[in-house]
Amino acid sequence: MPHDDPHHPHSLLPSDPALRVKALETVLTRKGLIDPAALDAIIDTYETKIGPRNGAHVVAKAWTDPAFLQALRDDATQAVADLGYYGRQGEHLVVVENTPKRHNMVVCTLCSCYPWPLLGIPPGWYKSDAYRARAVREPRAVLADFGVTLPEQTAVRVWDSTAEVRYLVLPMRPEGTDGMDAEALAALVSRDSMIGTGLVEALR
Repeated sequence: MPHDDPHHPHSLLPSDPALRVKALETVLTRKGLIDPAALDAIIDTYETKIGPRNGAHVVAKAWTDPAFLQALRDDATQAVADLGYYGRQGEHLVVVENTPKRHNMVVCTLCSCYPWPLLGIPPGWYKSDAYRARAVREPRAVLADFGVTLPEQTAVRVWDSTAEVRYLVLPMRPEGTDGMDAEALAALVSRDSMIGTGLVEALR
């Protein structure tokens, strides 16, 4: 089930602020003060250009470039800035690595802090009360909602993103991808895998 589907367990009706924004957009459009097409273009830029493709590039480079992986470990903020990914909502980045022994998942329990320059606009479910509450209390159940079942011996670590620090999950490189270059690997990396609510799998 697509995670942006309204029937997904972590999708909710728009919050009151979201409804107010939509109403304001409608009024401004009717007055001719804004162009909906321009707004759509801006949103598309964040979702497809500034968004998850940037994070996927970072992940693929970490998988294929040991020096870059070490740079991420030492100072992720600087390492991604050197690739041109920086700006508001991207400050103070920490990369957490998935291993066979530990799976990482990110949540923002207070609001919706999120690394915009790498992942784009946060999905609705990430901002939902259900996800924010349950991710900390019952992370394995939340992962199951997303179709992720981990071995019992794999510990789950939940990271609480804040205005001071934002997290990017570095998923494990899937088996059978040794011959793939960084561009092909990046195509395998989903937004959810960089939040920790998904896994990266090789194409079959």
